[in-house]
This record gives sequence, structure tokens and C-alpha cells, in this order.
Amino acid sequence: MIGKDIRIERIMDRNTGRAVIVPMDHGFSMGQIDGLLDMTKTISEVSDGGANAIVLHKGMVKRGHRRHGRDIGLIIHLSGSTSLNPDPNDKVIVCTVEEAVALGADAVSIHINLGAPNESRMLESAGLIVKDCNRWGMPLLVMIYPRGKGIDPFSPQAIGHCVRVAEELGADLIKTNYPGSPEAFRKIVKACSVPVFIAGGEKTGDLESLRIIRDSVEVGGAGVCVGRNAFQRDDTRSFVKALCKVVHEKMDPAKALGHRE
Repeated sequence: MIGKDIRIERIMDRNTGRAVIVPMDHGFSMGQIDGLLDMTKTISEVSDGGANAIVLHKGMVKRGHRRHGRDIGLIIHLSGSTSLNPDPNDKVIVCTVEEAVALGADAVSIHINLGAPNESRMLESAGLIVKDCNRWGMPLLVMIYPRGKGIDPFSPQAIGHCVRVAEELGADLIKTNYPGSPEAFRKIVKACSVPVFIAGGEKTGDLESLRIIRDSVEVGGAGVCVGRNAFQRDDTRSFVKALCKVVHEKMDPAKALGHRE
């Protein structure tokens, strides 16, 4: 697994063992959304802010900035669906691990929605991706959520089930919802042998976002995968800097933002 170890070093901070990851794959599902209209600019802002890695679809890798500026880990997303589909929770594989290797990826990611009508197909696809990741020495980030009719997406039991499924599949990193309390998240993280990140979700207030992230890190979380909550800020660079201070230094959120509560 030496290949995985080398690549993970480009994503996880060596000193803290945590990471700030900024997914920027939303254009595939949502179209030309604010914050992702000028990808090169946004990637530079996120990188300058100190983020450890970004998540892109394969066609957007060319709009990164690895030729200049601060380097940043590259995670290529292999799953896709669009909001135009009657069932946007139905994710299919749109890229291969081999393609990601050729593009210089440090890791790949897939999306699974437990409880969705096509859960079985997503799980089957995940099993094949894990096999390819092990073959190529490529770390796998599994983004997995409880989503379906009658399912509470923030239920600690449902989130814990998601994390266990990802671990049993062979995930190297896991992203899921925050269950709403540090106590519930502590139990989930303690029962898992691989790093667990919380999703950033839709845009909320700066302080509110950072407090949730602070709480997750303090009970053993590996950091955050935050997209819209980062790239749709008026000052993306400054917000990402604050994120990094909270995740890596466990700094008080108000202090990280440079103001008092």
C-alpha cells in the first residue's frame, strides 16, 4: 500500500493527521453556479487559503493551477448525477481510477446514497472501484449519506450505518453528515478505523459553520469537506484560512475569523 501512503501524505496534514478538503464538483450536478464560474480563480483562492485538497471532475483538472501558486492535493470525483434527473440521488460512475492516475490524482472519490432506490447499484460500483484503487495504490474517499424516503439524513444511527458500510467496503477516507452533536459524532468516529470528515452542507453563517467543525474535530473528526460553505463566500481565501486554523490548530472559531462573538 506504499502508493496509497505516499498519496495520502499530499492530502492529510502530517502534523495533525487532519485535512481541509474543498469539493468543487458541484457544477456537474447543479450547472453554472456562483463560486464555480471561474474555476481557476476559485481554485487559487482555496489553495492560497491553505486547503489541503480539492475535489474535481476529470474535465476540470486542466483548470487547476499546479503550474503556479501553492500546490494542493487533487482528488478526482468518479461519480455523477444531475439535478435535472427525477432522482438526483442516483449516482453513476463517470470516470475510472486509471483515468485519475493518468491525470495525476492524489486520490479519488465516489458518492453513495444509502436508502436511495438505486442503492444496490451504487454499492456494486463502489466494490469495483475499491478493487481498482487497491490495484493502483490510489486512496479512496467515500462520500456516503443516508438519503431516501422516510430517512432522517442527520440520524446518528443512519450516519453510523453509512460510515460502517464505507469502512467495510474498503474506504481510506470517509465523508458524511454531521449528526448534530459532538457526543453522537464521537461515538461514530470511535467505532471507525479510518478518518471521518464531516460535510460542509449548504452555506451558513461563518461562525456557525466553524463552531460545528470545531466540535467535530475536538471529538476525533478528521476535518471537513466543505464546498459551497467555502467557495460561495464573499472572501473565500480568508474563510478557508479560518477553516484551517480551526481544523489544524483547534483555534476558537471567533478568533480564527478575527473578531469577537
